[in-house]
Amino acid sequence: MNRSTLSLGGAVVALAVLTGAASLSGGSESAATPKGAVTTLPVQRSTVVCPAPSPSEFAETVYTSFTPATTSNGTGGTGGAQLVPALDKAKPLAPLKQTGKGVTVTTDKPGAPALIGTADGPLAPGWTVQQNTVVDAGPGRGLLGTSCITPDSEFWFPGASTATGRQDYLHLVDPDDAPAVVDVELYGKDGLLKASTGDGITVPGKSAKPVLLSTLVADKVADLTVHVVVRSGRVGAAVQAADSKVGTDWLPPAADPATSLVMPGIPADATSVHLVAYATGTDDADLTLKLATSTGLIAPAGHETLHVKAGMTATADLGNVTRGDPGSLVIGSSTVHSAVPVVAGLRITRGKGDKQEMAFLPATPAISTRATVADNRDKGSTLGLTALGKDANVKITSAPGPSGGTTVTKTVVIKAGTTVSLQPQPPSQSKGGYAVTVERLSGGPVYASRMLALPLGGVPMFTIQPLPDDRGMVQVPQAASDLAILDK
Repeated sequence: MNRSTLSLGGAVVALAVLTGAASLSGGSESAATPKGAVTTLPVQRSTVVCPAPSPSEFAETVYTSFTPATTSNGTGGTGGAQLVPALDKAKPLAPLKQTGKGVTVTTDKPGAPALIGTADGPLAPGWTVQQNTVVDAGPGRGLLGTSCITPDSEFWFPGASTATGRQDYLHLVDPDDAPAVVDVELYGKDGLLKASTGDGITVPGKSAKPVLLSTLVADKVADLTVHVVVRSGRVGAAVQAADSKVGTDWLPPAADPATSLVMPGIPADATSVHLVAYATGTDDADLTLKLATSTGLIAPAGHETLHVKAGMTATADLGNVTRGDPGSLVIGSSTVHSAVPVVAGLRITRGKGDKQEMAFLPATPAISTRATVADNRDKGSTLGLTALGKDANVKITSAPGPSGGTTVTKTVVIKAGTTVSLQPQPPSQSKGGYAVTVERLSGGPVYASRMLALPLGGVPMFTIQPLPDDRGMVQVPQAASDLAILDK
């Protein structure tokens, strides 16, 4: 799944039009940018959607909006970023007017609505919105965190469930004026489940629709892969999973189907790690499993391989696979058969007995240039960074929130095949939440996630957000006037 295809595609079109217009109005071609060449430019507009946070009376949600201050944002122009409640003409929330400093807004309103966000100009490249909700009592107690989602036409969610004790809602948000039509497919261990109402779900324009997965099928299935396909329009999609025993969290979309996948940043104190994988091709997939530890790649004892039948969901209980050392799960393809694309994700549990909490970590795309996560807390945030192939150098930047402060940076070397776990340094003279940007400077592919831990009442509440590349830059073909077409 490519969550940025549509929004960035729109940016490409807009930038191409601007470039062509400049050429037609008298711009001359340069030897440095010959006709047909491609230029990398910052995106001019970004759109995200934030699902409705929680219906609980005991919920408090913090939204944090942030755009990193880097040279890729461009040097001129004006812009802004804001969130607007879906189907509501209320005053915009969390307006952002400058890069490098986040803004926040908090709500404890039960049933707070989904939000639709837009950013343009220099605030568009790398813009991110973090939604963190604490439910401190009741059956949905826990910490729910998600980076608000870029609308797209396809999403995969390995790790959903309709089992007894689970209540999973698929949240669909349409950011556009026109309605979107969505098909929802559910895959279990025996393949596609027959959904009674999963085809042709209409999401009205500028609105949200929650879909309880257990209303789509009668089967009680512990491990499902949910495939969301948009027939017309585009949506943002996320699954809110609630377990009667181990809390609740958002299940983010997984990376595109691929023959190799990485789930970076499994906590050192994870008491249970449960893998869910689905083979998207027409052939079975034979996978290899490795754990990138602080010292190198190892094969988890008893879980070196996993066979996934075509069109079916397979699972593996890895237990406390990290054993006190933070790690990342690396999935590859066996050399015995041809490689088959898969999607995958982890359900991670921390704590014991009735003091447990769960979070989800899907396979995560590599950071080619930069990724950002907002609303970090002093001593509560932990980055998990993994490099593959070659050693990698990354720069970690902590930028202040509304309380102000001074940005701090740190450079870290990640050895190939290892995982580095660290708590980012908060901005100096700053209080409250802050944003963290990870930039890959050189070396091999880098995969990253952020764990936010906010323990409450003896429960190790936590959430994990993957950090894919922010795709703040797009490639734009050089356009030029060609009056010869008038003779054709």
